[in-house]
Amino acid sequence: MKALVTGSTGYLGSFLVRRLKKEGYEVFESNTKIANLEDTKNLEIYEDVEFDFIFHLAAFTKAGDWCKHNSGTQWITNQIINTNILKYWVEKSPRAKMVCVGTSCSYDPTTPLREDFYECGIPDPDLYYYAHTKRMLLTGLRAIEKQYGLDWVYVIPSTLYGPNFTHDDKHFIFDLARKIYAGKTQKKNISLWGDGFQKRELIHVNDFLDILMQVLDKENDVINIGRGTEFTIMEYAKILCGIVDINHSFVTYDTSKFVGVMSKKLDISKMIRYVGDFSFTPLRTGLVEIVEWLKKEDVKNG
Repeated sequence: MKALVTGSTGYLGSFLVRRLKKEGYEVFESNTKIANLEDTKNLEIYEDVEFDFIFHLAAFTKAGDWCKHNSGTQWITNQIINTNILKYWVEKSPRAKMVCVGTSCSYDPTTPLREDFYECGIPDPDLYYYAHTKRMLLTGLRAIEKQYGLDWVYVIPSTLYGPNFTHDDKHFIFDLARKIYAGKTQKKNISLWGDGFQKRELIHVNDFLDILMQVLDKENDVINIGRGTEFTIMEYAKILCGIVDINHSFVTYDTSKFVGVMSKKLDISKMIRYVGDFSFTPLRTGLVEIVEWLKKEDVKNG
């Protein structure tokens, strides 16, 4: 089996590449250095490869309030890379199944976060333009299915977490862990964004991949992949404080900073129908992995 993975050096991409190789796939990569999707000519290095799967993970975005201040740049870039991979799929590798990763940001927070509502309503204003590039990607898949009859699946993860993240990954759980770890090891002030009562759902990256592998056979379908439970930022902070052995009373909450939506829990009823009972990584176990990774990086960097 041959698979092309776009965004292969990103957090999810790096885990997916290792997982596919472990399962015997021959993996080809596209990232900012190899076959960069901003120009379709860069994909010519795979001109003679017949792919069985194209996993499209590449996206130009960053966590926190970055989307709020870079709406035009990210709209143009994401439209280019999405259009280019879809064009390549149709023209060069139509036998491949296209597997695209969406975003929970595309949901209108006032609607049920269920697949049939994905393209309904208005996404959060601060994430509005990025959210619509992901909605447009799904529209592209449907347009191609209608004209060319190609096969795809579109998955929507809740926030991924686990070890091996980079120092510049600002997703809330990594940022939270860094601040609390630095509060313990460097005696730095621990100031978290918001009042601590905003809720977020996490899914361990390995759990996500286990489930993804089980739904690859679904045809032209949109599937939420999450845990179905959420916790407040304050609850996550208290668990992390316990892991690093620092009193939560040292944590302050800054309500002047970017907060985002107050709740983001996916409806995973479709996923459960497909995969049945699933044994998720215990939350504390996953958070311990994050702290252990920070310790390892501390040692490596001196």
